[in-house]
Amino acid sequence: MYSCFAFEGGGPLGNYPGGWIRFSRYLYDFASERAEADVCLYTRYFCRCFHLYTLVGKITDVIQVLKNLAHQANVNQLFLETILKIIGIAYIAEFGAQVTRDAGQGSIAAKIELAGKVLIMVMAIPIITVIIETIVQILPS
Repeated sequence: MYSCFAFEGGGPLGNYPGGWIRFSRYLYDFASERAEADVCLYTRYFCRCFHLYTLVGKITDVIQVLKNLAHQANVNQLFLETILKIIGIAYIAEFGAQVTRDAGQGSIAAKIELAGKVLIMVMAIPIITVIIETIVQILPS
């Protein structure tokens, strides 16, 4: 019964989040074959949120590694924080657009994506300014 979810070194679903992700995907497929549209939509929302939840722990590890590397390279923390905020905005905008698209609201999803892109451009202005100033200083006058 659990063979399609088995992982090496773990229980039926394993200690690795991939087992739980496969289980939620199986749950979604099961609901979409046997349930009404509303149940299928809520199951899809649950699966997307569950996937995001399982990845949060890994994302915090990556952020910590990036902070350590920035500290070792003497990079200004402001730049790292800005880049991490930009990445967060991109993920949240994509997640919101996918959920809205799943609900059948493609036009709202496109507006969410556009708003995310505009926010990213606005937040990137200080970094772009520093890059241009550095290039100007390197070029001979």
